[in-house]
Amino acid sequence: MSRPRFTTLSAALVAGAVALAGCGSSSDGAGEKKDSGPLAQVKVEGAAGAEPKVTIAPLPLKVTSETKRVITEGKGEPLTKDSLASVNVQLINGVDGKVASSTWTDKQPFGLDLTNQQMLPIFANQLPGTKPGGRVLLAAPVKDVYGPQGNQQLGLKPEDPLVFLIDVVSASPSLKEATGTAVPPKAGLPTVKMNPGKPATITMPKTKAPTKLVAQPLITGKGPKVEKGQTIRIAYTGALWANGKVFDSNPAWSTPIGVGQVVPGWDKSLVGQTVGSRMLLVVPPADGYGPQGQGEIKGTDTMVFVVDILGAV
Repeated sequence: MSRPRFTTLSAALVAGAVALAGCGSSSDGAGEKKDSGPLAQVKVEGAAGAEPKVTIAPLPLKVTSETKRVITEGKGEPLTKDSLASVNVQLINGVDGKVASSTWTDKQPFGLDLTNQQMLPIFANQLPGTKPGGRVLLAAPVKDVYGPQGNQQLGLKPEDPLVFLIDVVSASPSLKEATGTAVPPKAGLPTVKMNPGKPATITMPKTKAPTKLVAQPLITGKGPKVEKGQTIRIAYTGALWANGKVFDSNPAWSTPIGVGQVVPGWDKSLVGQTVGSRMLLVVPPADGYGPQGQGEIKGTDTMVFVVDILGAV
């Protein structure tokens, strides 16, 4: 249910090439981790929360494979390969030391889903084990991050060294399915049967579709409320009111919410709900893809979704 999106930085953090496994770092016992490899020559200044200043000397940075240096350990539960995390990121060209892109410029942390197969593999390789509040440096040749074509949008050539400065702002444990207090649905709405590991079965009533958006809780979760601008992880099934045909489903998908990157019905319905909730959404064309429709969804089709909110950062 996404729409065309991505800021320059967001686009830079997805659709990467398969990257190489990297090396770790060793501690000097004083709260900052030192690395005997190429990142030992990188200086990072600035307190957590503020945009740091990264200085690389001498230039250019020499790096032949993925490498990592922990600047600040952080506290709490470390990230796992399944984590959903909010991060601030600088991308730095290791040839000239200049910042190519930064979430601090956008004034909005990036929602990073380590299960997302479109995310740069260097994050999945290197960030598990990092704790909230932690700050790390990652580096690799551009070709290992974006493939042999490099990244023309950011002016990065395949052989250039690329550095990521990453602050982990927060992390969210992700549920496998909705959990909380069951809510009896109102009469006249579609009924839902959950099928573990498969799309839900949504049975439509033999009535005309509502003309206004319906957001009916089926389970009220006990987690935090979803806020505008957060990234959420959800499981969902979508079907057409007209014939009950399932047109889309996903057991674990992440997206920013409340900022126009999904259909309006989702933005309006999911912001303010709690993590753990299961929502039944009836989305008329005006809150879906409009009169133009999209793909097999006609401009007159009303869409019905069952959505589990599994996490939010």
